Amino acid sequence: MTDVIRVLVADDHPIVRSGIVALLGAADGIEVVAEAADGAQAVALAADAETRPDVVLMDLRMPVLGGSEATAAILTADPRIRVLVLTTYESDDHILGAIEAGASGYLLKAAPQDEIIAGVRSVASGQTVLAPSIATKLVERMRAGAPSSAPALSARELEVLRLVSAGRSNPEIARSLFIGEATVKTHLQHVFEKLGVSDRTRAVTRAMELDLL
Repeated sequence: MTDVIRVLVADDHPIVRSGIVALLGAADGIEVVAEAADGAQAVALAADAETRPDVVLMDLRMPVLGGSEATAAILTADPRIRVLVLTTYESDDHILGAIEAGASGYLLKAAPQDEIIAGVRSVASGQTVLAPSIATKLVERMRAGAPSSAPALSARELEVLRLVSAGRSNPEIARSLFIGEATVKTHLQHVFEKLGVSDRTRAVTRAMELDLL
């Protein structure tokens, strides 16, 4: 990722989309490189060599192709891209669908403007971002269906995972725990293996499901 965060904004409402574009365009270190009016257009623009977004700000309900389906298609083509869902919908099915598709974060359009900008910066740096109400819903949903047994994570693995869930990057976790960044990566790899997941976002949601966090 370059110093300037390149963002693709996908939203089918022109007025809402233009507002988001204006908000991000006024933020330091963020450049809106393209706009999409539906999910299929978002997929095409994300794959365009001239666009090359670092982050896709994705609405969920859009024509032609929905946000979750578009997220999955974008990340299948280029896993380096980060997708931040920005929507008015916060039902369990919408949340889980987006996260299972690989989204790195889920914010609501009613969020304060500085929270949206901070969310873009956070997911661009590899962190996970969840609106407080979304995090609460995930905990309630996943604990309700939590199995009776969970994989055993070590105390240090749990410490690392808790910091991941708080949105900390690997360097920040390393400083907090006074360990090397390579050690953080090793702990995370062990967590991924034990939880049967392949990325940070799913590790956090899976840990919530298993009542580990």
